[in-house]
Amino acid sequence: MQRELWRLLIYNLHWAYKTYNGLRLLTMFKYVISHIHTISKVARNTYGVNPLIFIIIYLVCVPIFYYSLFRIIRAVTKKLGNEIMLWSAIFLCANIATFLYVLIFGRNIPWWVFGIIAIVIGQIVFSLIMKLRKKPVNNSK
Repeated sequence: MQRELWRLLIYNLHWAYKTYNGLRLLTMFKYVISHIHTISKVARNTYGVNPLIFIIIYLVCVPIFYYSLFRIIRAVTKKLGNEIMLWSAIFLCANIATFLYVLIFGRNIPWWVFGIIAIVIGQIVFSLIMKLRKKPVNNSK
């Protein structure tokens, strides 16, 4: 199975090289990487926000987000009040961690970015409250 996947990958790379002329494909790849590097440098120098750290925080928070959502649903169905509050707080922290990074370490950020972050955090809190208020459906009869 793994050998077939490698063969397929090599075949596709060879096809792309022959079809798109490997030099053009390499030039395009270098252009995209240099463009990403330029945008990252501008974000770091102008706003003090490192996009790599932002992405790492985001990727670390995604599994925590889904696991806490799972635990909230499980606690709501079992009607465990303390667990609901605990996992709701973890859920909220996982949602706003990246925004807090921008708020704490960002500088020279336009005022409308703060407005968007406040709206997003407010929407997250509102959505969490609405999910917690919704009564679980009992499908077992």
